[in-house]
Amino acid sequence: MRKSLKWMSFIMLSCVMLACGGNEKKVTLDDLKATESSLSDEKGMLNEAAVPAAVEQYCEFVKQNPKDPQAPEWLFKAMQIEVRTGEAEKAIELANQLANDYPDYKNVPVALVMLASEVYNDQLHDLEKARATYERIISDYPDSQWAADAKVLVTMLGMSEEEMLKWIVNQTGVGELSR
Repeated sequence: MRKSLKWMSFIMLSCVMLACGGNEKKVTLDDLKATESSLSDEKGMLNEAAVPAAVEQYCEFVKQNPKDPQAPEWLFKAMQIEVRTGEAEKAIELANQLANDYPDYKNVPVALVMLASEVYNDQLHDLEKARATYERIISDYPDSQWAADAKVLVTMLGMSEEEMLKWIVNQTGVGELSR
C-alpha cells in the first residue's frame, strides 16, 4: 500500500509538471543581445563553448515569437553559427525552416547559397543537393542578386580549381592570365 502511494504521488507530480510546461523561460531581445555578445572573445574569435546555448536560445526565441519581425534574423544567425561550426545537419534544418517559414525574408537567398556551397558542397560533398539548392534559389528568387550567382555556382559544381579558372577566363574573355 505504501509503495503504491509513492507511485501515485510520483505520477501526480509528474502530471502537474507536464501540464504546467516546466520552467520554460520567455526569451527576450535583451537576452539574445547578451548571448550574442558572449559568442566572441576579446580577439573577435568564436567562443565555441557558448555556441550550443546561443543557438538554442535563438531558436527558442523564434519558437516563442514566430511572428516577431526579428524572428527570421535570429533564425538566420543560428543557421550561420551552425554552418561556421560544421554542424551540417543542424544548418540544413535551420536553413530549410528559414526558407519555408519566412520565404520573404531578405536573407533567405543568402542562407540557401550558404547551404548549397558551404554545407552540401564543402562539408558533405553532396553535389546533387547543392545543385538542387542552387536551382531553388534560381526559381524561387529569380530577381535577387543571388540567382545570378547561383547560376554560375551550379555551373562550377564538381570543377577543379584549374577548370574553374579556365571557365572564368573563357566566360570573361580576358584571355590568358599572367603567371
